[in-house]
Amino acid sequence: MRVIICGAGQVGYGIAERLSAEGNEITVIDNNPALVQRVRDTLDARGLHGHGSHPDVLAQAGARDADMLIAVTQVDEVNMTACQVAHSIFEVPTRIARIRSQSYLDPEWSNMFSRDHLPIDVIISPEVEVGELILQRMAYPGANEIVTFEDDQVVVIEVNVTEDCAVIDTPLRHLTDLFPNLQATVMGVRRDGEMRVIHSHEQMIAGDQAVVAVARDQVQRVLGLFGRDEVPPSRVVIAGAGNVGRYVARRIEETDPTVSIRIIESNRENAQRTAEAMKHSIVVFGDALAEDIMREVDVRDAHMFLGLTNDDKTNILSSVIASEMGCRANIALVNQSQYPRVARRLGVDAFINPRAITVSKVLRHVRRGRIRGVYTLGNGAAEILEAEALETSTLVGKPLREFKLPPGIRIGAIVRGSQSIMPTGDTIVRAGDFVIVFALAASLRQVEQMFRVSIDFF
Repeated sequence: MRVIICGAGQVGYGIAERLSAEGNEITVIDNNPALVQRVRDTLDARGLHGHGSHPDVLAQAGARDADMLIAVTQVDEVNMTACQVAHSIFEVPTRIARIRSQSYLDPEWSNMFSRDHLPIDVIISPEVEVGELILQRMAYPGANEIVTFEDDQVVVIEVNVTEDCAVIDTPLRHLTDLFPNLQATVMGVRRDGEMRVIHSHEQMIAGDQAVVAVARDQVQRVLGLFGRDEVPPSRVVIAGAGNVGRYVARRIEETDPTVSIRIIESNRENAQRTAEAMKHSIVVFGDALAEDIMREVDVRDAHMFLGLTNDDKTNILSSVIASEMGCRANIALVNQSQYPRVARRLGVDAFINPRAITVSKVLRHVRRGRIRGVYTLGNGAAEILEAEALETSTLVGKPLREFKLPPGIRIGAIVRGSQSIMPTGDTIVRAGDFVIVFALAASLRQVEQMFRVSIDFF
């Protein structure tokens, strides 16, 4: 597949890194020569210096033969113009744009992005994606990660395995006997920083982070087995009144007005605007790293602290301060992938990586064939995929025990209509089933063979 990526920042580079590693022909455009040089030096991709919305630059990038354009620069208007030029002049079949300004995304103006006006096939809003993921984390505070799919029948959670966990040191095959009717499958673990598949004869150990596919109505039960059955927070403190912080606060106000929300914002004008826009939330002007400000918002009595400023270090340190002052749980917004390894030891409970979320969202639309959902784990070390089984798939029509799965792949669940099925060796996949798959990065090509999709699946 020939893909043009406009923007070589963290998101653009991350997308290029993934797609080029999978054998796609990638050209990255950016007006920052240093970022272009980084692409040339470190990726199997072409780097081009220029503005991605300029027709001559797109022509030089090979837009006439491109299959897709992904516009993820820092400027919404550049992204939208790049998609318009790609459609009107070069007839690029698929156009994806990152749009951050919420005013563009107001339902009142939705017709603006129709094919007759601004022809953008997929709009990615990092603030909305991040905000919704935070709300899911708040609904299940015991989970480190939570992945949902379109049908919403099965979710995948990542949860800590501790010494007092009820399922520790037990072969996975015995869990069904110990917990009848448990609708869950442990697919993999993050152990010593490495993602790995875990099979039915193996067991989890203390310190693991388990990746579990579970029926939606049994998430709380599974979290309880891991000793992580925690009630959703009713008192929340948010550091940062940027796009993400305001979105989360507004959505909480809409869904549960009984939740107490206090927002810390270090910019006076932004604090004032946020205070005027919120219905029930209390906004405090100040620094989230100052203990007197933390005391003013009663962080010691808060159930959850959300570090959502634009600075990773502030988010991490303010989360640590909140924890030390008595807050029960915290989540930090972190863009740099190397920070969580250190920050976990400092007492940060969970992290949200906007770059990883945006890259996952883009990959969901880049991947072809019968893939309906994709989510990356461990900074690309593994993926959770939801794939439709075709008539021609080798999985279809025989018990799973007769199909030798590659070592880096494990099936976690099967969605059949309104039914969620946790697979066993006797389970038979039918054509039309959606299969939840955990796959290590090195095994992604083999997923293609399993589902017998076209050669341009990746």
